[in-house]
Parts: sequence; C-alpha cells; structure tokens
Amino acid sequence: ATRTKAADVERADSGIGQMPARKWRNRASETLSSLQAWEAHRPCTDCGERDLPVETDVQNCNQRRADLCEKCRKRRTERKESVLEFVNTEASYGEDLRIIKEEFYLPMQVAGLLSQEQLQGIFSNIQELIDLNENFLEILQEEIDQAFDQGDDDLMTVCIGEIFLEFVNMLPAFQTYCLQQSSSVNMLNALEKEKELLRIFLNVSQNDNTALRRMNLRSFLMAPLQRVTKYPLLLSRIIKATTEYHPDHGSLREAKSRIESHLEHINMKTKQEGNTWTLRSFRQDSKKKREVINIEMRETALKTVGWLREETRFVMEGSLQLAQPPDGQWVKKGSKTLKFQNMQVLLLVNMKRVSESSLESAEPGPVKDAVLVLIRDKNNGKFHLLREPLRLSNCIVSTDPDCDDTFELIEIRREAFVFRDSDRARTHHWFRQIRRYSRELGSWKKRRNALPNIMISTPHTRP
Repeated sequence: ATRTKAADVERADSGIGQMPARKWRNRASETLSSLQAWEAHRPCTDCGERDLPVETDVQNCNQRRADLCEKCRKRRTERKESVLEFVNTEASYGEDLRIIKEEFYLPMQVAGLLSQEQLQGIFSNIQELIDLNENFLEILQEEIDQAFDQGDDDLMTVCIGEIFLEFVNMLPAFQTYCLQQSSSVNMLNALEKEKELLRIFLNVSQNDNTALRRMNLRSFLMAPLQRVTKYPLLLSRIIKATTEYHPDHGSLREAKSRIESHLEHINMKTKQEGNTWTLRSFRQDSKKKREVINIEMRETALKTVGWLREETRFVMEGSLQLAQPPDGQWVKKGSKTLKFQNMQVLLLVNMKRVSESSLESAEPGPVKDAVLVLIRDKNNGKFHLLREPLRLSNCIVSTDPDCDDTFELIEIRREAFVFRDSDRARTHHWFRQIRRYSRELGSWKKRRNALPNIMISTPHTRP
C-alpha cells in the first residue's frame, strides 16, 4: 500500500494527471488530423493551387512528382518535350550543315569543279555557321546532361533563353548567309548549266549518296534559312509551357523578341537590295521597330571601327544631345548658352574573352580599345557618321558641379564635346560608363587625375 501511494504521488508530481494527459492526446489527434488534411490538399509547388488529387495508396504518394497538380504535371511534360525538341532539331540542323561541307563543298574543292571564288559565292559563310552550331549545341547538350545527372528529369534547370542570349552573336551570321542566298542560288544555276561535270556530280550525289536522303544541294542550302525562322516558333512553345515564376521566363521572351527583330531586319535589307523573297514575317510592335533600328546602327558602327564581332561589346546606345563649345567660357555661363543637336551615340568596347566558351566568360576580359560612335539621325533611309569614332584612350571625361546636367569629353589636342540626356539620371549613367572604360586606356593614364584640373577653367575639381 505504501509503494502504490508513493507511485501515485510521484505521478502527480510529474505534472501530467489523467485530465491533462487526455487533453494532450486529443490535441495531438487534432494536430495529426490537420496535418493529414493539409497533406491531402497541400499547394502545388509550381502554381500554388490546392486542387491536388488525394493519394490513398502510399506507393503512389511516394511517387508523386514534386507535389504538382495535374495541370502543372502536363505543363512540365510539355516543357520537357519542347526543350528536347529545340536541342534535337538543333542537332539535325548541324548535321545538314556538315553534309553541305563534307558531301558537297570539300568534294567540289578537291576535284577542282569550281574555283575558290565560286565556292565562296555558293556556300557563303557556311563554315561560320558550322562553328556557331557546334558551340551552341555543345552547351545545350551539357545543360541537358547535367540536369539528368542531378536528378532533374523534367529539365526545369535547363534555361534555353539564357543560353540563346549568350549566343545572340550568331544572328548576324545568319543575316550574312540569308542576304547572299539569292545570289548563291543564281550562281549555282548558272554554273550547273555551264559546267557538265558539276551537273553530273550533283545528279550522282542526289541519286546514289544515301547520306543526302535523295535531296539536292539547293535543299540543303535552305537549311540555315529554315532554322533561323524556326527559332521563334520553338521558343514560343517553351514559353507557353514555362510558368512566369521560372527564372528563364524573362530570358525566353527577350530571346524571342531579339530573333524576331533580326528577321524583320533581314527582310528590310532584302527589300533594299531588290530581292523579291522574304523570310517569315512577324507582327511588329514599337519595341521591335526600335530593335531593328538598333541593329542597323550597330552594323554601321561595327563596319566603321573594323572590329571582330565576337570581340565587340555594345555597352550603351541611344539618343544624346551634343554641343561643341567654342571656348571654356560656357562653364561660367552654364549649358543654356550652348546649342545642342540630337545624336545617336554608341559606346563600343573591344576586349578579349577570358575563355573560349562564351558562357564561361562572366567577367569581362582586358579592354583593348573603346570608342564612342556618333551617328546623325536617319536621313534618306541611311545612317551617317558625324565624324570618325572618338577613341577613349585619347579623351578626358569629366563633370562640373555647376553643370550637373551635362558632362564633357575632351579629345586631347583636338576638340571638346558636351553631352546630355533629357533625363539627368541617364546623363550621369552615360558619364560613369564612359569614364569607366576611358580610365583603363591610354599610355598617359598615370597623370589622368591631374588633367581635368588643367583642362577646365573653373576652380572646382571635377570628380
């Protein structure tokens, strides 16, 4: 009796009697029911909806794919299929390019059927397209393999839009090929009538070479045109199957807009050259029209400086107001005394990439050169340069506290220019970008900090 009483006292002293214990068990039971109810109607990880089907079978519940609703399951499946279609068709396109080179170009060159000039006229920049395709496809395939290795069977970590934007320099290469397509076909037709050996070679190749799938050379030469016009369609399919919360959604839309703008630009160029054919037409909006104008200006600037496309970065571009002060007195009187004119300005930087892969060069390489290209507003359908490009290695860039809505660029021993934007914040952004690259150039940059004090007629020190 003593032991039982002691046990009762000890249990009571523990703080958990019969009533509290019953309440705790009820509370635990309610909590478990709530957790089970939440588990049965937990939100979809993609869209946040709570329309998930209740899984009664434990095995099926364990096999659920990332807690997705039925709609998002289908969307992920569609996205995976669209991504794989993009990569697989890129591989097929690359195979057609290699057939052009290995089954037509090289045999013609070795047999001496055509001169090097004639081969260049027919096949244009086919080697450049081959190199771009190989690099592009290699990165795409690496992303696919890495996703599968990490257990991402839905390929949600594969960002096609970001990769496409990294290889956006392949679009001018397509433009070069497309613009020469009409003359290439005309030359091929003329040479085939003129040279019997060439005609025999093409006929035998089409009929007996199994690698050609009984297709002629003209069909293969159309492959780059067909590929560049298919990019917007493939990107649209991926966009449709990609939720707006996905990190690649914005890049996909930008990539689609960029390729459509380039296609419109190619169509415009073909009309200017008098060709009757056009690529697939896309609806133009104001953004695409501005992008087409930007493409034209970039081409003009790149042709002027003569740099390689892959080593050129267009840091900034847009409209600025420009004035050339006759003397230094404008600083005291203010920028209101200056006469400004509207000008299209492009800041170009020439630099070496850190590595051969464009995706690995996140950090910019050493700056070789930087220029400011000044282009007058479009006149008679063409852009015209105001003067030769301003090389920042020979310039001083500075601002003055009394004229914070402008900045000055002084070309050593030559001219001075005053720039401003309609928006003051953007004026300061232009100044910071130009100053950033100008400081990295010039053999006299060690005494650059002293020059602004000498070159201006104000008591203030420019930052």
